[in-house]
Amino acid sequence: MLRLTIIVAATKSNGIGRNSGLPWRLSREMKYFAQVTTTAPAGQTNAVMMGRNTWESIPKKYRPLRGRVNIVTSRNENYELESSTDTPSYLDASLASALERLSSSNVYGKPLHRTFVIGGASLYSETLALSPASSAFVDRVLLTRIISPDFEDCDVYMPDFLEEGARDGRKWDRASHDALEKWVGFKVPEGVQEENGVQYEFQMWTRQP
Repeated sequence: MLRLTIIVAATKSNGIGRNSGLPWRLSREMKYFAQVTTTAPAGQTNAVMMGRNTWESIPKKYRPLRGRVNIVTSRNENYELESSTDTPSYLDASLASALERLSSSNVYGKPLHRTFVIGGASLYSETLALSPASSAFVDRVLLTRIISPDFEDCDVYMPDFLEEGARDGRKWDRASHDALEKWVGFKVPEGVQEENGVQYEFQMWTRQP
């Protein structure tokens, strides 16, 4: 089974976007995202999977995201992705197609270490709905919980995975901070952080297939 990790920053009401971008500017949080998604053992690589809108929300000078295999899903099979010799990007017409590509033992000539789902809302919903009996399953969410302000003007929301998990019997458990650090492989600031007037906290949630 291909284990998927969602990584997301979301408000208490699960707002994740506004006007095709992020409602906040948090450089330390972005550094955390980059470090988590690029850290892999020598000779291996991670993949980041995203929808087309998320791809387009990344400034052109930063895409494809370096040091990671970029997988973009879009129904437009003629959509053209930027790529480079050392940073591959692939277009897949569906989640099923993307998962089939990722199920290969090697992606772009390297063994795959971890696969991260980085947005947007539709892809979060689609991957969270995957059954434990399927070939892939989301068993971990790295959540940067935006505590304040509320950012009530968000216009994009992710599913309330905690509520849905309690409802369908696949309960999510919050991991300890030590477990988070052990899994990502580096020190992570603990407790409530503050940056540019925004308070947030790094969390990890897990569930069993």
